[in-house]
Amino acid sequence: MNSPHSDQLRRGRFSEPGRLYLLTSKTLNRVPYLVDLRSARLLIAQLRTVEQEGIARSLAWVVMPDHFHWLVELGDVDLKTLMRRVKSRSTRMINGYQRRTGRLWQQGFHDRALRREEDVRAVARYIVMNPKRAGLVERIGDYPHWDAIWL
Repeated sequence: MNSPHSDQLRRGRFSEPGRLYLLTSKTLNRVPYLVDLRSARLLIAQLRTVEQEGIARSLAWVVMPDHFHWLVELGDVDLKTLMRRVKSRSTRMINGYQRRTGRLWQQGFHDRALRREEDVRAVARYIVMNPKRAGLVERIGDYPHWDAIWL
């Protein structure tokens, strides 16, 4: 089921190479498909793959049971293409592992372009503290599905 505001997620979207973006995508119907170690790692592998391909540079990310947050510096590709690659490849891998078929992700994604004067480290801290705020762990060091370039 699509969010009633999913069309608004795309309205006015602008992709600028070299710009920093905070990206968020949710699993279909917020089902916790990413709760187990292997499924989360399959998504993380796709975040790393697009970085190796040179189309995005990851600054920080966290994979939650039903969504992920990703702070990236966009390469020479638009946001839609970047997210389509990550979501389609991770769907194929996770569905294969979980022996399921069908969609894994909700349509669309949320993006927020960061202004140059924003404290990027504060945004990264906000991202990686997500599991603690959600009550999944007492200490962020106990959560296995996050990373940031400053650590």
